[in-house]
Amino acid sequence: MRRTASPLSLILLGLGTFLLVLAPMLAWYVEPRAAVNPIDIDTTAVYNGTGSYFDTDEIETVHDKRITVTQKVRGNVADSEKSGRAVWDVTTTVDTDKSLPAADPHDALEFFLNRWVTNRHTNQPVHCCRENPYFEGEAYLKFPFDVHKRSYSWWDNSLGDTVVLRYAGKQRIQGYEGYEFTGTVAPVKIGTRLVPGTIVGQRSKPQVLAEEWYSNHGIRLVVDQRTGRVLYAQVGPRRTLRAPGAEKDAVVLLDSEKLAFTTATQKDQVKQAKTESGQLQLVGRTLPIGSAVAGFILAVIGGVLVVRGRRRPDPAGMS
Repeated sequence: MRRTASPLSLILLGLGTFLLVLAPMLAWYVEPRAAVNPIDIDTTAVYNGTGSYFDTDEIETVHDKRITVTQKVRGNVADSEKSGRAVWDVTTTVDTDKSLPAADPHDALEFFLNRWVTNRHTNQPVHCCRENPYFEGEAYLKFPFDVHKRSYSWWDNSLGDTVVLRYAGKQRIQGYEGYEFTGTVAPVKIGTRLVPGTIVGQRSKPQVLAEEWYSNHGIRLVVDQRTGRVLYAQVGPRRTLRAPGAEKDAVVLLDSEKLAFTTATQKDQVKQAKTESGQLQLVGRTLPIGSAVAGFILAVIGGVLVVRGRRRPDPAGMS
């Protein structure tokens, strides 16, 4: 008798070998290339809170007023494809009840138009494509993929510099777990502004180049570990004016101890994080493990069948 391998055994062995090779490719090659910042992003995040602001109609600071911050992020697909980077245009408006709803964002209390350009894989700033302003740090609109339990440098647009945010443990947002990071900003001069002298207590001078100061009562961000998406954001900005060389604030431009994501924004961020994280987990963990297990089983079965073969009569031994 002689042994010959059956077609089924060869198919099982070949399929098992293919799945065993596929598993590490999914985990080490496909998954890292799937973890990229999108170029067609179109999201809106809304912060709500109460605080003080300088009312230009009243020519004084008013207190205990509702403040709404709206941040719209849209990817510039054409510039992104041309440069190979993620080019995001960011519009931020700070509104009071007087300016909401506003047909023109320029009617808001404050209005900022920025452009954020990043390496799609690392989330690091890339200084090209009419970036505005010059960004630095590891995180701003989002954190890098695969967030670790360590401190990160976060770009504070009002400060014009990075702030160290320290890992503060795990936190659940709308039932979904993320990593929490916190930090503060001590008062610091960020520029000057030409204003009437009366505003900063110098009535004898028609105009004064006042100092603009900024601080932050507290920054609190909760992010998705796998994707780096911000699930919850809370900031406490304070901006003031001082007379030249003065050590005390003369007038408050904006002050709120807590401006935070609305419930609707939290739910939307969590929903997107679940989808994106699930996709990355499928490619980077579920499919590789399933492929490896199935490949091992099929390869073993196919190998056993090949070794055993199919017994056939040996023509040389027949009479």
